[in-house]
Amino acid sequence: MSPRQDLLKMTAFFISPEKPRDVSVLITRTALLLCLFTSITLVLCVSFWNRPHPFSRFASPNRKAFSRPPDNSPTNISHLLFGIGGSAKTWQERRALSSLWWDVNLTRGFFWLDEEPEATAVNSYGTESGISLPYRVSNPEWTRFKYSSSRYAVRVARIILDSYNLKLPNVRWFVLGDDDTVFFTHNLVSVLARYDHREMWYIGGISESVEQNGMHAYDMAFGGGGIAVSYPLAEKLVKALDGCLNRYFYFYGSDQRIWACIYEIGVPLTKEPGFHQFDIRGDPYGLLAAHPMAPLLSFHHVEALTPMFPNKTRPDSLKALIEPYRLDPSRILQQYICYDSKRKWSITIAWGYTIQIYPWLVNAVDLHMPLQTFKTWRSWSNGPFTFKTRPVPDNPCEQPVLYFLDRVEEVGSSGTRTRYKLSMLGKACNNTTDYAPVMAVKNILVTSMKMAPDYWQKAPHRQCCEIMDKGSIKSGTMQIRIRNCRQWETTSV
Repeated sequence: MSPRQDLLKMTAFFISPEKPRDVSVLITRTALLLCLFTSITLVLCVSFWNRPHPFSRFASPNRKAFSRPPDNSPTNISHLLFGIGGSAKTWQERRALSSLWWDVNLTRGFFWLDEEPEATAVNSYGTESGISLPYRVSNPEWTRFKYSSSRYAVRVARIILDSYNLKLPNVRWFVLGDDDTVFFTHNLVSVLARYDHREMWYIGGISESVEQNGMHAYDMAFGGGGIAVSYPLAEKLVKALDGCLNRYFYFYGSDQRIWACIYEIGVPLTKEPGFHQFDIRGDPYGLLAAHPMAPLLSFHHVEALTPMFPNKTRPDSLKALIEPYRLDPSRILQQYICYDSKRKWSITIAWGYTIQIYPWLVNAVDLHMPLQTFKTWRSWSNGPFTFKTRPVPDNPCEQPVLYFLDRVEEVGSSGTRTRYKLSMLGKACNNTTDYAPVMAVKNILVTSMKMAPDYWQKAPHRQCCEIMDKGSIKSGTMQIRIRNCRQWETTSV
């Protein structure tokens, strides 16, 4: 029989089997063919999948290291891991400061000390609570690195390595700071939520003092103000950190060592103006009263500055500022400008802190410029700073009348009322024509709605303020309302 006839016979068998027994044979053979076809297909697919991609040499060599399960949920406080540099000698003193902002039920992280503190220093952090702040002793490997001027900085620089090696779950951001840094964590979460934590981010702020930036770097996150490093960048940073510490042993600070290593990785600094290094001396009032249009994120050097509120200690001043912050975190220290056209007064509000009244009209641009109530950190000079300042006039009749926060309360579930009391500090102006009407205002009540949780997720826009009751002053009290600006409304004299 010819091959052609064999083929025809086989085809006929598949199409129309001659006997019932042939039906079962047909089914068996068909199943075997399907199994063979499926096996060949799987082998080919696996071989093709494992074949190197023509562009694979451009892919990240650490692809496996970044293959954590994707998490697209909004960033919250549990995603932040704080690493705070401290010392056993200053632990008892600094933990009282840190307890003002650290929430033991929400905040994750540790204060990293050089050695175990005394037993009496870790039982509690004040009379108000008996709960200790979490601390750990730094890995002693830091002692093997060379240094030129600051051995302490080597240990603090390795805090991010110590924190990373804890392998705690669900960490998106490593936040570094000093034990004299006060963080405003709600706002910090709000800011970091704007960035994709799956990418490499290096976020912080520079110094206020030009001499400090010139000595260290203008594109470096100063550690006292706080540094935020995303997980992918930290993962790459810790592998290169020890080598950087040896290469840059001559640097002074830990933040400069970290900056140098991140610079080698190729990630630039993303600046956030709410981080405050506070490389200043004296009274921070001018800076606080004209805060940039950005959420307040941190304070540093608070123990080296004049208390923020008159007739209060430094801790009490911080408590007084934190109280309104907890009611409306996004609004704290935000500046608002309004004018009393009837009396020709200029009024600025730094919400939750202070109000200034000028008995004359001042442009908004000038009001936004801080009064220089402070000097530079290192040389105690009058500048230069990284922003413009206004000098404080010697003549009290050229200075604004000041009011400081006296009371804050919640109105319903979505509003606040703050009261600011006239400050009698300093020399009084004897110009009764202009200043006497202002001095008759003993209290200022400010009402506002709480800022929306996503306020800082959008383009910044300063709200407007309005003097209520046509500017009438009843029983020595003026009332002001903060609200959204109306269409076409601007802040102008």
